[in-house]
Amino acid sequence: MARYEHFPRHVIDAHYLGDYKVWLEFNDGRKGVVDLADELHGDELSSLRDRGRFAQLYLDYGLASIAWHDGQDFAPEFLYERLKAVN
Repeated sequence: MARYEHFPRHVIDAHYLGDYKVWLEFNDGRKGVVDLADELHGDELSSLRDRGRFAQLYLDYGLASIAWHDGQDFAPEFLYERLKAVN
């Protein structure tokens, strides 16, 4: 079993939309947009304030979420709570 299958909710698809917005789809079928502009505080996330670096996000199946190559990520539960559903 893949590691992500241990998470009750996990990201199965992600697309960078521009600025600090990401389109996400979760394993329960819920999908929408998360704006992470207000979440990029602290030293650990400071490099993601650069939109070019932020745009390099990828779907990390081990974490069941989005991540960046410098080691930053957001928990899938955190993203799920902030998801604005697409109508």
